This record gives sequence, structure tokens and C-alpha cells, in this order.
Amino acid sequence: MNRIDFSKLKAIYINCTLKKTPQKSHTETLMDVSKAIMAKEHVKIDEIRLIDHQVASGVYPDMTEHGWEVDEWPELTKRIMDADILIVGTPIWLGQQSSEAQKLIERLYALSGLTNEKGQYKFYGKVGGCVITGNEDGVKHCAMGILYSLQHIGYSIPPQADCGWLGKVGPGPSYGDKEWKGEKLEKPVGFDSDFTNRNTTFMTYNLLHLALMLKNNGGYPKYGNSREEWEDGERWEFENPEYR
Repeated sequence: MNRIDFSKLKAIYINCTLKKTPQKSHTETLMDVSKAIMAKEHVKIDEIRLIDHQVASGVYPDMTEHGWEVDEWPELTKRIMDADILIVGTPIWLGQQSSEAQKLIERLYALSGLTNEKGQYKFYGKVGGCVITGNEDGVKHCAMGILYSLQHIGYSIPPQADCGWLGKVGPGPSYGDKEWKGEKLEKPVGFDSDFTNRNTTFMTYNLLHLALMLKNNGGYPKYGNSREEWEDGERWEFENPEYR
């Protein structure tokens, strides 16, 4: 089988755990499986644990212009925009993605009005996926909301763009745990889940394939989706095809 060269791609993983560094994040442990595949394929990898940064709440690119004294989001934005691939990681709480994940989505939404050199929305040509862990139901529910949000602001979503792991309902060991309540476990939790391993692998490679196709083709053609052309008079043509 001929190998594909993914080395010109860049991926950023944003972990939306509620735990600050250096506390252990089970979501990060699963994200590491995907990152290992990316590293094997020589993809450039960046990582952000969102809660480690002073990111303001709001839906503007820089919230210091809207009453906040500190907002690290503008600096993080540069790293996100530099990546071809975005992978959002989140734990599940009360059946939902974490509050940090929701904040991330809102701050990404704040950038959705920006445009690229073609006049398209800024995230056109980039791809997105998500990684989810928890000890309660909700992987598909959380993935549904996250992936919808990403595509709505311009990210492209390939097939099988999510992966996750769920433990038994209620308190118990989480993904990657090697001990529980002071007792050593026979093996790390979740590492032998063929379902999780398969979906994580498929997600990672599908993100790589789509990102490479878009990059090699210069993203999407601007025909029919350029905000600049729409505002420069093309709107009449789109609204009134009989006048073409």
C-alpha cells in the first residue's frame, strides 16, 4: 500500500477538560491516541488545554473591547487559524459537553464573520472532529452538537469525525486509569476497547484525508460562496436566477 504524505498538515487539539494542568485529564489520554497517529504521519501538532488560559466569555473576537480586563483568546486564535485540523476534546457532564467546550464554541463563533482572501468565511478549507469521554451516556449527543457547530461556522466534517469512550454509569474508573480507590487495576481502563480504538483511528485518518484534499486544492472554489461577491452585486443574480 502506498503511503500518503500528510507532513504538510497542521493539527490543533483543544482539550476542554475542567481540570487545570497538571491534573490528569482522561479526555487527554484518549486524545493522545489520535495524536500518536498524527505524529506517526509527521503532522505538526499543537495542543491547548483551554482552562489553563484566561479566556473570557462572549461572542466577540477580543472581549477586552467589551468590558473584560483580560482575554487570551486573540493569541489562541492565531494558533487555531494556523492549523488545518481542529480536534475538540471534552468530558461529559450531565449529558452535555463541558462548560469549557461550550465557551470554545462561542469564541469560535465570534470569528465566523471573518473572511479569507476569497471572501469566504475564515474557517472554509479547515476540517474538524471531536473526542469525548465520560462515565455516563452522551458521546453521540455531545458529538452532534459540537460537529454541527463546527460545520455551521465553516469547518468541513468528514465521515466518522468523532470518537469516544464511556465507562459504566456512575462513579468508577475512567479512561486510562490504572488504579481505582487506591487499588491497582489489572490493566489500564479502556485501552482494549476495539470500538474506541477503531473509531479513533478512523476519525484521525478521515480528518487527515479531507484536510489534505482541501489543502491540495486550495480549499473551496469561491464560486457561489463568496461573501465579498455577494455584497458586490452578485446577490441579485443569486436571488433572481431568471435574470442571469
